[in-house]
Amino acid sequence: MSTTSTAKHEADPGPETEPVGRGGRGGRFGRIVRSPLGWTVTGLVGVGLVASVTATGPGPVPVLGAAAAVAVYAMVMRRLAGRATPEIARPGALREVLLGGGIGLGFILVSLLLISLSGGYSFSWAGKSLLPVVGSVVMVQIGTAVTEELMFRGLFLQGLEQRWGSRIAVAVTAVFFGAAHLGGAGAGLWSALAIALQAGVMLGAAYMWRRSIWFVSGLHFAWNTVQQLAGVPVSGHTPDGLFTVEAHGSSLLTGGIFGLEASVVPVLLSVLITVPMFVLACRGGNLLPRRQVRH
Repeated sequence: MSTTSTAKHEADPGPETEPVGRGGRGGRFGRIVRSPLGWTVTGLVGVGLVASVTATGPGPVPVLGAAAAVAVYAMVMRRLAGRATPEIARPGALREVLLGGGIGLGFILVSLLLISLSGGYSFSWAGKSLLPVVGSVVMVQIGTAVTEELMFRGLFLQGLEQRWGSRIAVAVTAVFFGAAHLGGAGAGLWSALAIALQAGVMLGAAYMWRRSIWFVSGLHFAWNTVQQLAGVPVSGHTPDGLFTVEAHGSSLLTGGIFGLEASVVPVLLSVLITVPMFVLACRGGNLLPRRQVRH
């Protein structure tokens, strides 16, 4: 598969606008806010506030929150960062969501299958109504996937890219992504490292390859949705899914009470997915080099 036609070099914010008046637009404060650090922090606060209000709301509230978060992201990028936002463009969005979702679906299903065949998981039907459970999970996971990807890959990663380049940006955001999941039951150093590798690095590589928020959101959505519907703990949180699961044997195989993401199986599988995506990103010229500091 090839990269999208608008992907190449779109992370480059382009030429800066000339300052207006003494000290530029808004003076020193304006320059700080329009710097990569400034628009990153502003965007993280804005999208984070939207997510905190809507993430667990009833019915379609999480989806409406995701739409609001996209609007906040677009405004920050265009007004403060001074750049276009092809990564959230509507043309081709469905294709990117489906492609990312297909990869995420395959990743989780293969992980669950391998662990089950190894005797790690056994599933039983929870006896719940299908449509209400699926509807609720889908709504919540759309909101979660979109807002988290806007924050980590859209804002944080691209802000770091402008100074440190793509490779360091992926590594740093992966560490923070792993640390952000330390609040769940059974979380620890291994679970944080596992999520940093299988989620932080893989989603970073996925964004580098496609340069599309829709692609990484689709991957993220499929991952969390299948895991939750299967009844497997998601980052230490026991889901209200269609199945209940019993874990048997080593926690290195099953992930213990933290769930699938602390299993060594998806960590190893993620490497098989991440490496080709990084190769494709490099071949497509989508990785930004580290910028030199001028003394």
